Amino acid sequence: MPEALLSVGGLSVHLAQHRQRRTIVADVTFELGAECVALVGESGSGKSLTARALLGLLRPPFAVDATHLRLAAPESAAVDLRQCTAAQWNGLRGRRLSLLLQDPRHSLNPVLTIGRQLELALGTHRRLPATQKRERIAAMLEAVGLTQVKRVLASYPHQISGGMGQRAVLAMMLMNDPQVLIADEPTSALDAGLREQVMELIRQQVQIRRMGLLLISHDLQLVARYADRALVMYRGRIVDQCAAHDLSRSTHPYTHGLWACRPDGHTYGTVLPVLDRNWSAEERQP
Repeated sequence: MPEALLSVGGLSVHLAQHRQRRTIVADVTFELGAECVALVGESGSGKSLTARALLGLLRPPFAVDATHLRLAAPESAAVDLRQCTAAQWNGLRGRRLSLLLQDPRHSLNPVLTIGRQLELALGTHRRLPATQKRERIAAMLEAVGLTQVKRVLASYPHQISGGMGQRAVLAMMLMNDPQVLIADEPTSALDAGLREQVMELIRQQVQIRRMGLLLISHDLQLVARYADRALVMYRGRIVDQCAAHDLSRSTHPYTHGLWACRPDGHTYGTVLPVLDRNWSAEERQP
């Protein structure tokens, strides 16, 4: 396993509601190196809550605790994310930890040009001369496959396609060379053809930059193709983990059920099997 860039131990998320405390993510533990680790499961299993907890984005009535939550730091001591202040989080997010969301329409400001938003993303964490700033932005756009640089920079979000928008957001998230990129369903708002292109691009950039990628997805086929390892969540817990290419061969009843329930060309026009949720409590731990 690659040396850990992000180390997570006993991460739990609680929700205070009606004077009661309910645990909705429990004891999530894993390490992420310069690799792609996928967090998979049904909608509502706790994947996105886990991602936001790692980025310090949860606010009351949510509460987060963990036995350890560390981000490796080049040439210095690791950062304990449990102890970060608001100012420290602002220095980490977008600089060493980045978040790529599923729909560029919700990630981009509709009243600012793409160029202005890229300038703000770069300028928040780095002070560069204007010439170097322009060169870096242009290089990032070309790196994510947006070769019509002048046109993209002058465009507003509604003037470019969804695929171009997601590439522009990816350029924004990679602008400051983060150590870890968390991608939450980054291709679900795109059609099938673009989905493959964007995922291939994300994977390529992660490998080139030696970053860690935490991929949040419910698409097991996509995960099996692009991820190195898979962590399977059910009701807020990691119940199974394996090499991503072994998802189809997992013997865990929940993972096996998820894979069997996926639609494909061979199941068109047939009734899909129903996921059996009656597996025992002892089998819930990996």
